[in-house]
Amino acid sequence: MSHPYAIGAVIVVALATVLIGALGLRISRTTSDFYVASRTVNARLNGAAISGEYLSAASFLGIAGLILAHGVDMLWYPLGYTAGFLVLLLFVAAPLRRSGAYTVPDFAEARLESLAVRRTAGALVAGIGWLYLLPQLQGAGLTLQTVTGAPRWVGGVVVALVVTANVTAGGMRSITFVQAFQYWLKLTALLVPLLFLGFAWHSDGSPGADAARPVFHRSTVVRTDTAVRIAIGTPERVTVSGTVDGRTYAAAPLALAPGIHALDTATTLDFPPGAEVPAKADDPTGSAWGRPLSDRTQPHPLYTVYGLILATFLGAMGLPHVVVRFYTSPQGRAARRTTLVVLGLLGVFYLLPSLYGALARIYAPDLVLTGDTDVAVLVLPERLVGGTGGALLGALLAGGAFAAFLSTCSGLAVSVAGVLHQDVLPPMGIRGFRRAAVLAVATPTVCTLVAAGLPVADAVGLAFAVAASSLCPLLVLGIWWPRLTPPGAIAGALTGGGTALAAALLTMADVFPHGWPHVLLAWPAVWSVPLGFLVMVAVSLATPGRIPPGTAVVLARLHLPETVAATPARGDVG
Repeated sequence: MSHPYAIGAVIVVALATVLIGALGLRISRTTSDFYVASRTVNARLNGAAISGEYLSAASFLGIAGLILAHGVDMLWYPLGYTAGFLVLLLFVAAPLRRSGAYTVPDFAEARLESLAVRRTAGALVAGIGWLYLLPQLQGAGLTLQTVTGAPRWVGGVVVALVVTANVTAGGMRSITFVQAFQYWLKLTALLVPLLFLGFAWHSDGSPGADAARPVFHRSTVVRTDTAVRIAIGTPERVTVSGTVDGRTYAAAPLALAPGIHALDTATTLDFPPGAEVPAKADDPTGSAWGRPLSDRTQPHPLYTVYGLILATFLGAMGLPHVVVRFYTSPQGRAARRTTLVVLGLLGVFYLLPSLYGALARIYAPDLVLTGDTDVAVLVLPERLVGGTGGALLGALLAGGAFAAFLSTCSGLAVSVAGVLHQDVLPPMGIRGFRRAAVLAVATPTVCTLVAAGLPVADAVGLAFAVAASSLCPLLVLGIWWPRLTPPGAIAGALTGGGTALAAALLTMADVFPHGWPHVLLAWPAVWSVPLGFLVMVAVSLATPGRIPPGTAVVLARLHLPETVAATPARGDVG
């Protein structure tokens, strides 16, 4: 990929983001403007904005990388991400808007009349928001490193600065326009290159993603950033620069015999066209790619699919940056219409990363060997088209990827800043919100230096699992079950979210690398979501005297149309 083109694309996207966000600075004057855009966002604009912030690094880069590495089972990711909004439509969208809240902690306090529940919800919103911000900043660093060679931390810092400028300038009013623009930019950035890649694939004889071990369709250079052991299935002649099996070569030809070979750090292998792609010796993909539930890297594939489905279907309901956007709708009916718009826009978008994953299996299978599957989308134009055309298409993709990081980070920053402003920092009006926004972005930016190396989609899956196990039970039972009590809400949210987070951290620490313990911890939603609901219900039933006295009134407000309830939105006066 040509660095000048890619750098230019990133600069254009950043400048466009700042300029569009400046529009919000001109019209954002009240607290309501900063928190919920004064609840005046129509369904089409709000739907595009929600889609823009929801389509994160995991959607733009991670899904294609997962499909490249693990095959058709990973198609549950785009399906689950989209279906999560169907659950939102059925159970949450309209009642949340009618609550008149600014944030999830606002809703929790109003529903359960408890400051302790508010603080618990606030801690969960901040934790989930920061957990979700980490892979966005990490993905930005990976993208900028891939297209420019800059150090990985640079991309995260650039995104953090642009997002902070937008959020502090105009709050929700600013980022609504920014995110709507960025949805269409991301869709264009994936669709246009895909058309050219499709033509190139057809001109190449329409090769399929081989069910057995794939082959290189063109001369390909593979570079290892870490020491790795590879498995060769057939004899291959390659050109080597580096150390193979303890011997050092300098651009020398080498015949690799079938079997296991050890490569040192910074070793380069130049494979000719038609050569079989080697696999990691301890992680062979074999023929699993094209068959569901046959991935040998997953010892219990059916369980992992259920874990993925639960986390993605229910996780969207608990994502603070998604939930907060429903407060910007004028009424509950508009919130439902917004959700329908989102379903349509996401359905169109998620067709594209899956196709990139399939093309990467054909033309970039070596990324599985090096572990760089998250950059599959970015390298395909260079490999299929090449030349100036490939560089321009790659630059468009780089700009779209950067838009993905900016839009999602903006939504997360607003949701976390709202909680910090209301519940942590001293109240100082709009100035206090701006300080909270700086803190909301700065904290995960610093943490990215520690959390580097986790695959982008996996890190997002962790945030989904925690959200599905904590805020999802709180919202569903808070809206639909009149016997929920403050002790039950706190116990269930902390138990579900805490166990999901602990399981994910144990998995990242590789405490249980094999067997059922590993699978249960790596995919906790199957048991942590029911556990959160169960504890919330059990403790509530055990504390019937703690049911808030105003429950009937609050539930009527949530479920009756605004013309009947006639309840003013909380804090709509700036």
